[in-house]
Amino acid sequence: MSAVTVSPGAPTPEAATSEDDRALWSRLVAGDDAALTELYRRHCDAVHNFAFRRTASWAAAEDVVQATFTALLRRARSGSVDPLRAETARPVLLVMAGQECANVARWARRQRLLRGRIETDSGGAVSPDHAGSTATRVDDERRMSEVRRALALIPAVQREVIELVVWSHCSVAEAAGALGVPEGTVKSRLHRARRSLTSVIEIDALKEALT
Repeated sequence: MSAVTVSPGAPTPEAATSEDDRALWSRLVAGDDAALTELYRRHCDAVHNFAFRRTASWAAAEDVVQATFTALLRRARSGSVDPLRAETARPVLLVMAGQECANVARWARRQRLLRGRIETDSGGAVSPDHAGSTATRVDDERRMSEVRRALALIPAVQREVIELVVWSHCSVAEAAGALGVPEGTVKSRLHRARRSLTSVIEIDALKEALT
């Protein structure tokens, strides 16, 4: 993400860290792009971890982080960002990241199809992918793919609450606010999701998260 220049009279970085997310959000909505830098600093790791669990790809997760904060800035500039009612912006950002995950997945599918056509046309003589990847990262992606296959067995609305409440440690109230549903709905979806998953999965990492 490109650096944002702090305009004269804007809060200093030290002052920004003392502001809560609602104050930063209000500044962003009012046209202060510098507020985005602090929101990014506070929540980029949470968005990245969420995106990895959703996509099972470190590279895709990095793309999702950039897309999420770029979309937030674009919406703020167009005046289409609602006021932040919760104390933290994290749940709203995670819901936005979920939407961007779908966009990144569509882009990745198009890239794979294009690469396949190129390989076919060139008889397979295509330069290898030089993106660095350690064995640990590959193993993480493999295990997360297994987790995603398990989560695919439950409805999308139940997956959402698992991702927000269990994995991202949002409160029930925060998840409800971000999803636009009553707290009781979040609780019931979470209960049904846990019951369904514990009866079908054999993946230790997911079992531990659900307890």
